[in-house]
Amino acid sequence: MISLLTPKTNVAWLYEDWTIRQGLEKLRFHGYTAIPVLAKDGSYVGTVSEGDFLWCLLDQGSGDIQTQEKQPLRRVIRPGFNPAVRIDVALEELVERALRQSFIPVVDDRGAFVGIVTRQNIIKRLTVLNVEQPAAHT
Repeated sequence: MISLLTPKTNVAWLYEDWTIRQGLEKLRFHGYTAIPVLAKDGSYVGTVSEGDFLWCLLDQGSGDIQTQEKQPLRRVIRPGFNPAVRIDVALEELVERALRQSFIPVVDDRGAFVGIVTRQNIIKRLTVLNVEQPAAHT
């Protein structure tokens, strides 16, 4: 699994106490549709998507975007959305999760965020495995 991991140092993320505006700006800057959110201690808190930002702004309903964008990012996070896996997760679990999401957050045994595994990296890995191990002919 380590070979599939994009380490934290190469991943953009947000801190849960940043503002909604800061989160939107970073998401837009990187061109992502979703991004991991961390606590200040480095633990994984969740993932926010473009849609999460939109629904949060619409649901607050005040119409005052300047006030809304100053709210803490933790208000946007959907509980249980895009849960993390441990670093020792099986490839089969990663494949199953990749069917539903474009990246899988990875944590160590203390819950600290260590990086992500992307759907693209999984597909590349499985393609290489299939090329290196051709099917037996009968």
